[in-house]
Amino acid sequence: MEVQSQLSKLEGADVQAWKVARSPGGDPVAAPLHPYLDNPSDAVIAWQRGMKIEVEIAVKLRQDLPVRADRPYERADIEAAISEAYLGAELVWSGVSEGGSVSFLAFLADRLGNAGYVRGPALPLAVLQPGSNFPLKIWLNGQVAFDAAAQHPTRDPLTWLCDYANNRSRPAAALRAGSIITTGSLCGALEVTDPGDVSVQLGEDAVLNFALS
Repeated sequence: MEVQSQLSKLEGADVQAWKVARSPGGDPVAAPLHPYLDNPSDAVIAWQRGMKIEVEIAVKLRQDLPVRADRPYERADIEAAISEAYLGAELVWSGVSEGGSVSFLAFLADRLGNAGYVRGPALPLAVLQPGSNFPLKIWLNGQVAFDAAAQHPTRDPLTWLCDYANNRSRPAAALRAGSIITTGSLCGALEVTDPGDVSVQLGEDAVLNFALS
């Protein structure tokens, strides 16, 4: 986590956006998203060979979620702290060539492989309900790369956020009001073999477009 912090300082990243996940051993972890692009009409992120894309749901916190020593957060507490949900796309590429397969801690230090995030349009909060089923379609350079129901690995987009909120060893400054938290892939990790245009559609109306250059 200290390496994450130093890397953000070196890059001049003003971190207000985070990803939450779970380690291979089941521990809740988090990493800053950088670069983070907040729903621009002409978003461009640098492409890297071996890069992958994960379409996700991001949430915005309306209030702080401080570390609790007396009682754990329930799912309802987390849901009540969320003001908005958004369609988003994370680009995954690690400076550790073996990724987490050699050392998960090295992968964690490398921001869990985050290479950029594009936040898209707002979504109805109903997408956060466990087992929600929305069609998801992804185009890479005009070719359909994914066309199926969106499915979080735990079937509940708030699982990993709830786990992280209850991690008593997390930084005290984490999960502050106004933070954006992305919650895990709805499509697995799709390799992006070439730079170009990316288009995402969740449900009937939520559309996100950006470019990899």
